[in-house]
Amino acid sequence: MVTSAHEGMHRIFEERPEILAPVFGALGIAFPEKAAAYAVTSDVTETRPLVRHVDTVLRIEPSDGDEFLLAVEAQERRDPDKSASWAYYIAYLQSKYRLPVLLLVVCRDRATARWAAGPFECGARGWTVQRTHPLVVGPDNLPTVTDRRTAAEKPAMTAFSALAHANSPAGDAILDALGHALRGMEQSAAQYFSQFLDTALGTTPAGAKWRNIVSFVNYFPGRGTLLERTYLEGEAKGEAKGVLRVLKVRGVDVPDDVRERITTCTDPVRVSGWLDRAETVERAEDLFTDTPEAPESV
Repeated sequence: MVTSAHEGMHRIFEERPEILAPVFGALGIAFPEKAAAYAVTSDVTETRPLVRHVDTVLRIEPSDGDEFLLAVEAQERRDPDKSASWAYYIAYLQSKYRLPVLLLVVCRDRATARWAAGPFECGARGWTVQRTHPLVVGPDNLPTVTDRRTAAEKPAMTAFSALAHANSPAGDAILDALGHALRGMEQSAAQYFSQFLDTALGTTPAGAKWRNIVSFVNYFPGRGTLLERTYLEGEAKGEAKGVLRVLKVRGVDVPDDVRERITTCTDPVRVSGWLDRAETVERAEDLFTDTPEAPESV
């Protein structure tokens, strides 16, 4: 079954190809310093009605001209059918593009990673006609990025590390490091990594940990970002309900214009002040006594 984690483990190579060099480095394989990476179709279906898809396929074009294809597969558990599928993917892609093909399998489970390393052989009568030997990254060979400086310099690799180590003891420390790195990150990048991990980690304990990090820290104070506005408006709405509830319990009448002013205010600090006054005022209009009339802001 395709899950959010499955999608995240391979799609990040397409969306953030800068992780290719450190991942290959973890495997002890040289990756060209200067190379362009392009996503190509992952559909390897033949004309007959049998649908096959590689998770992600990248065309790597190094500056030295030695191009190759990188097929990335996210694997959550052992699957006896994969040895045949992977051999097919490699043969098909090599035939279609006339380029060498490497297969990279990403695993979050150590047992699955050991199995995925193969090699998987096809042959008979003591003769091997084809051998599939995938590259595999998982908890045993993928670095844990827990240093805040490294997380700030390499956020894509840190996010990938957090996903790969989501079930490991170091998972929380990686998320903490990336959460801290978001503070100084360019807005669009911070939102990408925040949303990427929110989706990829799903309802797992690691996902709850990540949502706790991004929910209670305002990474963009005073910048009026969507994340900031949404958080502050939610706080203000909660306080506004409290104001109206206190007035109702005390039997204080609330005119429509006052109710509208309370419920439409998006400044939680201002509404909090009204909540304090709601316990003593005789008229609802008195909530606004000494309240600055400056335009509301977040």
